[in-house]
Amino acid sequence: MEIDFDAVDHVSDFITVPPGTYLCRVGEVRPGTTRAGDERWSLRLVVAEGQHVGKQAAWDSLVFSVRGRARARQVFHALGLPAQGRVTVEPSDLEGRQALVEVRPVEYANPSGEVVRRNEVPYDGFKPVPGAQGSGAQEPAPKPRPQGGGGKGRKPQATATGDAADDQVPF
Repeated sequence: MEIDFDAVDHVSDFITVPPGTYLCRVGEVRPGTTRAGDERWSLRLVVAEGQHVGKQAAWDSLVFSVRGRARARQVFHALGLPAQGRVTVEPSDLEGRQALVEVRPVEYANPSGEVVRRNEVPYDGFKPVPGAQGSGAQEPAPKPRPQGGGGKGRKPQATATGDAADDQVPF
């Protein structure tokens, strides 16, 4: 038996906060698509108060597919966004919103064999902030937007609608 005790394992550790539930704000939303072609928004969650304020808690994703709809509804509700009927929402509508978010560590080996450690959010890991107006608190104030659908094809801020436009997410 031969073993090299001086060999260093290749580990990328992205865990910046211990497991637990934190008041987090959505610091960034990166739109993209899954391999199956469904729309996916990746959310960067940042701790908003306490000992770890300002640290990244985790990255999490919302997938707007038939299977992902229930979780998207749960996350939207926790963030204080419309989660009933047909809604129109932009990635920027989530930025700055807050929720209580549970994070836990996960470890896996990537295709090159490197071990990656990061925090993940469980399926039911988003909860509304107690006592927050409209379920989800928002900080900072939302970015100003033109009203009435104004400007270069942009939609108004997240609202429930009765329209059946092709680009709306049905909930």
